[in-house]
Amino acid sequence: MSKTWFITGASSGFGRELAELLLQRGDRVAATVRKPDALQDLAAKYGDRLWVGVLDVTDSAAVRSVVDRAFAELRRIDVVVSNAGYALFGAAEEVGDAQIERQLDTNLLGSIQVARAAIPHLRQQGGGRIIQLSSSVAQAAYPTMGVYAATKWGIEGFFEGTIPEVAPFGIEVTLVEPGASRTNFASLSADAGQILDVYDPTPAGDFRRLVASAGLAMFPGDPRKIASAIIASADQSPAPKRLTLGSDAYALIHTALTERLANLEAQKGLAHSTDVNA
Repeated sequence: MSKTWFITGASSGFGRELAELLLQRGDRVAATVRKPDALQDLAAKYGDRLWVGVLDVTDSAAVRSVVDRAFAELRRIDVVVSNAGYALFGAAEEVGDAQIERQLDTNLLGSIQVARAAIPHLRQQGGGRIIQLSSSVAQAAYPTMGVYAATKWGIEGFFEGTIPEVAPFGIEVTLVEPGASRTNFASLSADAGQILDVYDPTPAGDFRRLVASAGLAMFPGDPRKIASAIIASADQSPAPKRLTLGSDAYALIHTALTERLANLEAQKGLAHSTDVNA
């Protein structure tokens, strides 16, 4: 049975991959882009099965307007994919105030506002699915990716609290945590701070050199396979809370969670010792 999907940031990366695959299999797609002509080729090929809205997710009023219009015109949307975002690279000292604010506005606040705009519609129609593009760095961040990671840790925290709120209305949520993938994300959808020489002999410099020397080996993820896995997850019930995609994502997250749990267990006695005496 075909579904109707709403996808933000559909002009490139995972958003574009998702839109193409969904339209190919016969679903309807409401896609938002920043430039109105970004999906002209898909519009010409698929006609009225593709609904396009121009949206900058940092504009909260526009988010509500576009989401409201999509639900009104399409009557029902089964899956909302919050995908719009970009990466900011740089050590904490290297990135500027405006860069940090834009990163938070886009990846974190923009994603929150998309969810907030969609939830009333999903609740009124009796349920649906929200798929939030997160990242493996939501579990463990690399040097020079602290601000980007903060947005992903933040959106996962938001949904940890929101998931039980919306579950009684038949709304389920999946957080997608892909690793590094061979999309144009890093080249078209990235920003960087001003590199300071003082960080060259530090882990920040080491990571920059690793990325520069590793080439495609640093990006094992296949965007089409990842998009296919995301689409398949929408048919799973109950919805997976998290979807780890990529061998690098699995390794990073497994190591991070194992170390975190070991550290927690080591502090069990201390944690209990700080309770009020009975």
